[in-house]
Amino acid sequence: MLEILIVGAVSSAIYAMLAVGFTLIFGVARVLNLAHGSFYALGAYGAYWLTSSLKWPLLPAALASIGAVALFGVAVERVFVRPMRSSQLAVLMITLAVALVVEQALFLTFGSEYRNVPGFVDAKVTIGGVDVAGSRLLALAVSVVVIAALWLFIQHTRLGSAILAISQDAQAAQYVGIPSDRIFSVVMGISAGLAAAAGILAGPFLSVQPTMWLLPIVKAFAIVVVGGLGSIPGSIVAALMLGYAETIVAYAASTSWTEIVSVLATLLMLVVRPAGIFGRRAAF
Repeated sequence: MLEILIVGAVSSAIYAMLAVGFTLIFGVARVLNLAHGSFYALGAYGAYWLTSSLKWPLLPAALASIGAVALFGVAVERVFVRPMRSSQLAVLMITLAVALVVEQALFLTFGSEYRNVPGFVDAKVTIGGVDVAGSRLLALAVSVVVIAALWLFIQHTRLGSAILAISQDAQAAQYVGIPSDRIFSVVMGISAGLAAAAGILAGPFLSVQPTMWLLPIVKAFAIVVVGGLGSIPGSIVAALMLGYAETIVAYAASTSWTEIVSVLATLLMLVVRPAGIFGRRAAF
């Protein structure tokens, strides 16, 4: 039971970082970004390349990778998303195209082999007689700190207040002088950085290969549907539910059954409560 609690908490934390970034951009810009999973993959590959090829220490490599992916996210928003924001379908198609281009670029650059992202902590920690990889516990701790820091940033800074205003009424925010386009770019950068950080933290114990973007975007989408599109608290709650549900299924049956949990949860929520648990369109 203790092992399920620990492993489920780690999975939930990674899912929460992914889903919070995904729902943040929806709550503010009202777009579904299918390139979100590619930010996750680029973060992991960036840390791998900087540490293996350029021999950077892991911490500077991780920070540089997150920063580069955040800038890439800003570029994607300005070049591809912004001109098509008026059409949800167009945004879905262009962001999917970006994700596929990133996948092919990773194939051409690194090949199809699985890569190993180094972990910040190699030692195992024993908790209540259960051995847990230090990298998993670090992923849990960092995820909690990052999400808490994001909440404080949104609630207690001027830029955060601008993000809140845009999320509630973009047109009214523009009337009082808030530059919505600039806010959209900032939020896209934050979203991409969160996904990259999740990829780096999960890299030491999950597969790092070019198609790794697909499963995270499926899970992130399932989480925001269950929690409520645009609701960050809902995404966190749904991430906890999904993480523990998958962990219980893995221990009770088989890991091969865990991937169906997110799809089934999405289908059930769309049938029972299409608005999600929190049922709000606002970002917070």
